[in-house]
Amino acid sequence: MLVPRPSVKPHLEPAIATGPKTYEQWRGTTLGHITDILEQQCIVDLMGPVQGRCALDLGCGDGVLTATLAERGARAIGVDADRTMLDVAIARRGRGDRPQYVEGRIETLPFPDSRFDVVVVVTVLCLVTDRTAAIREAARVLRPGGRLVIGELGRWSVWAARRRVRAWLGSTLWRSARFTTATELSRLVERAGLTVEAVRGAVYYPPIFMLARLLAPLDRWLGSRTTAGAAFIAVAAVKEHTNDDR
Repeated sequence: MLVPRPSVKPHLEPAIATGPKTYEQWRGTTLGHITDILEQQCIVDLMGPVQGRCALDLGCGDGVLTATLAERGARAIGVDADRTMLDVAIARRGRGDRPQYVEGRIETLPFPDSRFDVVVVVTVLCLVTDRTAAIREAARVLRPGGRLVIGELGRWSVWAARRRVRAWLGSTLWRSARFTTATELSRLVERAGLTVEAVRGAVYYPPIFMLARLLAPLDRWLGSRTTAGAAFIAVAAVKEHTNDDR
């Protein structure tokens, strides 16, 4: 069961991707603490074991997920276009080997073909203009047999409705954000030549901390059965071997 830290304050959701302090403040709220754990659990479940594998976190932000990959035994590399975010990620301390961080854009990755066993892309495509190019790059650097996991903001949820209202009220961030469905994510990775293996949902409560605390224990069960109403949608896909790879 998820139990919020006693010192956590029950604030509502801030805007995303506005800087490392905003990320930290969000995780310091009851709602953010619970929501962040559920989203990360969803991604980690879909990744499977990463011990000894080479893992790439695209749009790594302040490096929390990249650090988690390293703590789980992966040779982890995080990529982000924001130098300020990378500086915070580099300063982050955790268990296990320290991750590496590279400044770059996910549409033009500075890595050779078939470099990584696992590639993770979490709440990045919603703010990328060319999602197709980004996923093709992710597929390119993934080795045959490797796994791509994408986590994105769901279109049909109370959270998405609230964000649309904020866009109508003048939020430039949410006006430019693009929400998605499990079907759209699946088609996106299939067009990149990958095979979808699993689809999950997470965060089925509205952005209210009391309801988050009450409903969080049901989240994993709901996520394995439907993505309807999920604020967070994740897809896991595999890059198949070709005859040339065998």
